Amino acid sequence: MIRRVIQIDEEKCNGCGLCANACHEGAIGMVNGKAHLLRDDYCDGLGDCLPSCPTGAISFIEREAAAYDEAAVKAHMEQRAKEAAQAGGQNLPHAQAAQERPAQTGAKAVHGCPGSAMRQMNRKAADHRQSNSGSGTEEDAMRSFAMESQLSQWPVQIKLAPVKAPYFDHAKLLVAADCTAFAYGNFHNDFIRGKITLVGCPKLDSVDYSEKLTEIIRENNIESVTIVRMEVPCCGGLENAVKKALMDSGKFIPWQIVTISIDGRIL
Repeated sequence: MIRRVIQIDEEKCNGCGLCANACHEGAIGMVNGKAHLLRDDYCDGLGDCLPSCPTGAISFIEREAAAYDEAAVKAHMEQRAKEAAQAGGQNLPHAQAAQERPAQTGAKAVHGCPGSAMRQMNRKAADHRQSNSGSGTEEDAMRSFAMESQLSQWPVQIKLAPVKAPYFDHAKLLVAADCTAFAYGNFHNDFIRGKITLVGCPKLDSVDYSEKLTEIIRENNIESVTIVRMEVPCCGGLENAVKKALMDSGKFIPWQIVTISIDGRIL
């Protein structure tokens, strides 16, 4: 039958294993350091794995494929859980603890760092509790509020961020140099609050972020972009990457640049 299943671009796959962790049906396994669709009938075609991929290596394709087999998936996941328990991995996520052993290769699966898994935090609820606490002076309340994290998603590193994710929809995007949050004391309240945050350092990463940022801007409904950089020359690489991404995306999006001095002032 012709139906929708995922396809994985091996050239783009960086072997992080996040898609394998995200797939609730166990359809994806890591073979020789790359993600592979293990069996067509394990893939339900819903694409829970897509937002977790930081390189955009996963997409949908309509092709001849076996029908999704819920019973086979259930048996497959029960077997994985049994293997994980025998290996002492009862407390690990199912896709991380299990090891795929494809008959054609005999290779064991490897999985990426669980700390890179995509997360979304509900900061509105936290803000509400804070604003209604009713204790202490206004100055005490503001001091307490300033100490609370305003980060609303994970991961934050540009290299690890997925190309598409629910939190990018109608997002005010903050692209910041790594050092800015350390130099500027009230960074969370003044910059991260209400925004989706991506950080990087072009000098340490030695990569051009523009291609990844172009995909993120092009594939999502981004409302605005704020670039926060340090005054040091190497931060120009981050600024130029964002400018190029905005131009290459073909979208007209409001943007601004904020420069932080080494001693923590906005220049």
